[in-house]
Amino acid sequence: MVTVDDTGTIHDPGWVYVRGNRVAEVGAREPPSSRLRQATEAIDAAGCAVMPGMTNAHTHLFQTLFRGLADDKALLDWLRDCIWPAAVHLDAETAGAAAMVGLVENLRGGATSVIDHQYIHTDEGINDAVCRAADELGVRFLLAHGWADRNYHPRMEQTAEQAVARADAARRRWDGHDDDRIRVELAPLIPWGCSDEAMRTTVAAARSWGRGTHIHCAETAVEVDMSLEERGTRHVTWLDSLGVLGPDMQLAHSVWLDDDELDLIAATGSVVVHCPVSNMYLASGVARVPEMRARGITVALASDGPGSNNRQDMFEVLKATVLLQKVHHLNPLLLQPADVLHLACRNGAAAFGLPGAFGMVAPGQRADLLVVDLGSPLVAPVHRVPSALVYNASPRDLRDVVVDGRILLRAGELVVADEHQIMAEANAAARRLFTRAGIASRVTRS
Repeated sequence: MVTVDDTGTIHDPGWVYVRGNRVAEVGAREPPSSRLRQATEAIDAAGCAVMPGMTNAHTHLFQTLFRGLADDKALLDWLRDCIWPAAVHLDAETAGAAAMVGLVENLRGGATSVIDHQYIHTDEGINDAVCRAADELGVRFLLAHGWADRNYHPRMEQTAEQAVARADAARRRWDGHDDDRIRVELAPLIPWGCSDEAMRTTVAAARSWGRGTHIHCAETAVEVDMSLEERGTRHVTWLDSLGVLGPDMQLAHSVWLDDDELDLIAATGSVVVHCPVSNMYLASGVARVPEMRARGITVALASDGPGSNNRQDMFEVLKATVLLQKVHHLNPLLLQPADVLHLACRNGAAAFGLPGAFGMVAPGQRADLLVVDLGSPLVAPVHRVPSALVYNASPRDLRDVVVDGRILLRAGELVVADEHQIMAEANAAARRLFTRAGIASRVTRS
């Protein structure tokens, strides 16, 4: 029982008792017979590790249909050549199909909570379709309504007023749904795509709702140079000048930050979302994670969209986070397995806007749990369980997934939806999308 609590408690063996959608009790050794009698269902996790579900704190679910199209390109070329030409043809049905398969992938990759930076609004039904997918599958979900009001593809731009109105429509229908399992916030896309006044307007709207703001920040050196040339300031100092930093601000990527920017993030309690695999895939750079942690900055983890990663696999993100820092700094002692589990679980809950509500196996926590098989030849023998979870385990070892006290994956099988049908619909949607866009692709038929 890997609790990811403040002291890194591991019960070996251990047990957890779930009542409704919350953890009621956690203990060492064998569970009390009284609890076994009371339980409507008992999951025998012998030979397994039980851990909190992870949060994928930054992805773009629509890109599930784009994986593999954008290999070997830098960020701005990738956007222009691979994302924009097809994204402008996305409709609600296609976005819903992409979200379904993307959320199943997240569940199978260990993410019980997902933040979707959803910035495609070519069909006003897309937000609703994506939230419906999350509702059907039972995933904990934060829809971050993305927008840009300048310097972007004309068909994907929105004014601040449009962004607020469309996000508010989704908020009124979905925010707080199913005991706060689904939430909605606003998400300016990139600094170079957002005007000062629109930033102030949308952040103020989000704060009036009691919700946060999610933005790409300092992902590449080129983007920082663009900001310096136009505004004479770097990304975080620009955000600070607008008065929008704070614990409710999620800064995705945050690769190219100087010391002053790190100090501003620490002083305001803003959250950084680190995407190591995507940063390597696009050759964007290496985020200063050790320096962030030394300053007390909350660093959460994410896959980024499948268009700039090809996978939404939080086990891969765990390992990449550690290894990237070790090789970059030539220091094998940087980041330990327990550290990175904390980032993925506890800090992921903070990025979601619910710090302390989940991400730990402890009484009162939301019951978001993973059961990971440690008996595979690719994992065992296990000497240190956190090490095995970070360095050895992968989606193939994920046996059971529980979200909000509901079993979604049982013995490796999705039990809340027909996975074969989801895949067939996603493949058909991808074929339709790329045919409409006039882009040659070869989508495997189901």
